[in-house]
Amino acid sequence: MDNPSKILVALLGFFLSVSLPLSAQHFEFGLLGGASNYLGDLSNNSRTMFIKETNLAGGAFIRYNVHEMATIRLGANYTVISGHDQNATDTELQGRNLSFSSPVIDIALIGEFNVLGYQPYNLYRPFSPYLFVGIGMFMYDPSTLYEGEKVKLRPLGTEGQGNEGRPAPYGKSGISIPFGLGFKYALSDKINLGLEFGARHTNTDYLDDVSTIFVDPQTLSPTAAALSNRSGEIAGNDLSRYSPGMARGDARKKDWFFIAGLTVSYNFIDNGLVGSRARRSGGRKGCRTE
Repeated sequence: MDNPSKILVALLGFFLSVSLPLSAQHFEFGLLGGASNYLGDLSNNSRTMFIKETNLAGGAFIRYNVHEMATIRLGANYTVISGHDQNATDTELQGRNLSFSSPVIDIALIGEFNVLGYQPYNLYRPFSPYLFVGIGMFMYDPSTLYEGEKVKLRPLGTEGQGNEGRPAPYGKSGISIPFGLGFKYALSDKINLGLEFGARHTNTDYLDDVSTIFVDPQTLSPTAAALSNRSGEIAGNDLSRYSPGMARGDARKKDWFFIAGLTVSYNFIDNGLVGSRARRSGGRKGCRTE
């Protein structure tokens, strides 16, 4: 499917086909609070930038616990990602003088593997690290500050998108592969706490509106030309390094974003098929000892 919205519909349809025949007692609902960052043409693997461009993130999710070893999760997160060449230590990158910020809505269907097994019912297995991977979609809208005002970059075509011989304009959404690791701990039969670190590898190089080359400003609108090449805003800059045809970004590498945070979730009656069977079979209460 080329349209990310169709991917979302497929994700929701799959989740509902799995979950609707099952009792709500097998579910948990949770919230995430944490931080985000991004890796792309305006991050430059800079530790300073990583700290300065860290933003708040929040989200919600529902889980269906298939087994104490496996969980299906559907979640949505909201955050802002950002980057600025002035955070770089490389003088050539500083001279490029580009910056951006973008809201991101992240929706994903994820499978979790509980390494030790997880079963909070009667605190049977109350702790486990877990690994996760899935498929998701995201929506984004990069902008920058220009003359004191926020200007959206996509409509401008700062790299000549849509012009003859140039790429088509990039979209408002894309596909991602989310993966990472986490830890979950049952405070009780009902309440779970967690810590998660996740990466999203995207199918676009335009989270930051930077990908290919500087283009002839005569082919752009005045605002697009001004924001396509901002090297002239720095006194004494060597403008020859940022002339048409020179690299503005690196189209060989797709952009990433990252979300990490704490989670808290509530179990509806039981948490998973194992717990349900334990209740029906009159399983012994209390922590299991082996």
